[in-house]
Amino acid sequence: MLSTSLYIIVCTARNRVRLRLRRLREPRYLLGAIVGAAYVYFTFFARMRARAGAGRSRRGGSGPPTLALSALRASGASLLGIGLLAVSAAAWVLPFDSGLLDFSMAEVQWLFPAPVSRRALLVHRMLRSQIGLLFGGAIMGIAVPSVSGYSRLRAAVGMWLLLSIGKVYFTGVSLARTRLASAGHRARWAAWLPLAMLALAIAIVARAIAPVLASAGTISGQELLVQLGAAASEGAAAVALWPFAAVARPLFAVGTVDYVRALTAAVLVLAAAVVWVLQTDAAFEDAAATAAERKAATATRTVTYRVRRGSVTLALRGRPEGAFAWKAATQTLRLVNPVALARVAAVMIVLTAAAVTVGRASGLPTILGTFAIVGTVFLILMAPQILRVDLRDDLRHLELLKTWPVPAPALIRGQLLWPSLVLTLAAWTTLIAGELLAAATPFARVSLSWRVSIGAAAALLTPALIAAQLTINNAAAVLFPAWVPLGHQRPRGLDAMGQRLILLGATWLLLIASVLPGAIVGAVVWIGLALVLGPAALVPAAGCCAAAVAAEVLLATEALGPAYDRLDATAVEAVE
Repeated sequence: MLSTSLYIIVCTARNRVRLRLRRLREPRYLLGAIVGAAYVYFTFFARMRARAGAGRSRRGGSGPPTLALSALRASGASLLGIGLLAVSAAAWVLPFDSGLLDFSMAEVQWLFPAPVSRRALLVHRMLRSQIGLLFGGAIMGIAVPSVSGYSRLRAAVGMWLLLSIGKVYFTGVSLARTRLASAGHRARWAAWLPLAMLALAIAIVARAIAPVLASAGTISGQELLVQLGAAASEGAAAVALWPFAAVARPLFAVGTVDYVRALTAAVLVLAAAVVWVLQTDAAFEDAAATAAERKAATATRTVTYRVRRGSVTLALRGRPEGAFAWKAATQTLRLVNPVALARVAAVMIVLTAAAVTVGRASGLPTILGTFAIVGTVFLILMAPQILRVDLRDDLRHLELLKTWPVPAPALIRGQLLWPSLVLTLAAWTTLIAGELLAAATPFARVSLSWRVSIGAAAALLTPALIAAQLTINNAAAVLFPAWVPLGHQRPRGLDAMGQRLILLGATWLLLIASVLPGAIVGAVVWIGLALVLGPAALVPAAGCCAAAVAAEVLLATEALGPAYDRLDATAVEAVE
């Protein structure tokens, strides 16, 4: 089976490379590949040269590193080990799924019926995952701020081992969770044993670092990290944290001998994780059967809906735009995944708890206020590119949409209503939170009247900016359907990354062009009313700007109608 797996891996990689190269004959893929390659070069390699020059100048004019910095580097493995311990514990609580158990349709149809053991199938999946893990390790090694290629190679190998151990560990956790309530006593105890050992390690490490965390409000952040690393590197805490620190130690090794020793320890941890996963044969059979059923279900339909009474009722009479908004709202509410919501809530709870633990008592409002402001900016500028419950999703069903007796401009406006409403409500929520916590953020120096006026102006501009971006994205889907990934499709590669960058840059440029006339009108209104209303003049100015952008959105949807009528179903590429 090993030779068969290697043959499949080599052939798959070779065919994928051939497909990528063959696609470069088309101008859109070639242009995307050029932009993607330029982005990678200027992001990594150009910065590496600048860092190398800066490093040489610093070495020529500065002395040896400070004692605190040396201590921080020495305790880096222990600090990262604490983080890995926390992630390992979260893997048992949060509903993470292992990618190694997600078999492709070809593997389900050809390998499952074959006379191959489940353990051999698991080894096959481990081998197949190495291409992506090696690529991820190489990218992280390139991104390391170092002046030596040898140092980057060492970092890449260390990151590859770290990613490989994480992949195998999450697989073991997924398999062990299926056996926690097993009927067999032996299988149940075998699943509870690693969880009990992890809980014991957490208790030992927490007891060692608790006194340091208790004094977090009286020392600086650098001293806190140094003391945390020192506390976790002594006594029973060092023993309990050894597997996790061993995984991180290759990234902090100084000399070649130290690096080889750290690499050997990390390989031993990887081997132990592989052995642990391969011992769960019965659980893997259940997981493999579940994966087969899931793949068989997705072969005929991409989304599974549960039939239940809808929470949104469609009126018997009204404009056709409301029907499309109702459809998108019903689809979203039926597809809301409680598991995904639980993951987001757990991440937010962990971040908040970390902020409370590490920061000072007055640091929590500052962090939450900053998160709220950053979240508002993200929801306005980036979320319209991500939320695709509009024509970018329904373009897959263009043949059906063409049969509906609905004017094209009304159809396009209806596709924009629901995502605009969702993003606007989310942005208003974070904006209100940011306004309430603004006194604890860097905006505390701004007077209250200015903060309230800026918040009200931003609230007026938010729906206009979101609707404008969604209009631009849906216009791209109508005018250039081959450039827009359909549905939940996420193409990979330099060409796909370059295409996304081109679309993002074009969207922002068109957004600036669409906001510019309204901004000019708003500036005139603000200048005329500033002497009378003061900071409150921003509100009518923002209202005029938002009205101008809304008028442009309405005109754009009308102008896109003929283009949508001319759109042929053959111009839309099938989902990969």
